[in-house]
Amino acid sequence: QLQVVESGGGLVQPGGSLRLSCAASGFSVDDYIIAWLRQAPGKEREEVACIGSRTDYGDFVKGRFTISRDSAKNTVNLQMNGLETEDTATYYCVSGPRISLYPALCFVSQYAGWGQGTQVTVSS
Repeated sequence: QLQVVESGGGLVQPGGSLRLSCAASGFSVDDYIIAWLRQAPGKEREEVACIGSRTDYGDFVKGRFTISRDSAKNTVNLQMNGLETEDTATYYCVSGPRISLYPALCFVSQYAGWGQGTQVTVSS
């Protein structure tokens, strides 16, 4: 069973940084597409970042965030710099299909494993 658990959310001032971590169990992050999605109250869910055989980011990221794998710890991290109040949301780590089956994909339409979410609040 593919399971992911997020950590690292919190309260930060505008312009600050946070590092979210997604710990995987039951599979290797080297083998599966992993993505970060976010949802704020009253807003639609957004694709933040993904990592498969390549990385991709939502347009709103504008170079502020970096997604990466730590194979030794079996985690996927999201380093968020230059946070803005609009980044306030619950952030979810999700697992997608095997990279070997879809090497060209990054963001996908369906994700198999969902974490419980971690809250990120950007406020002064």
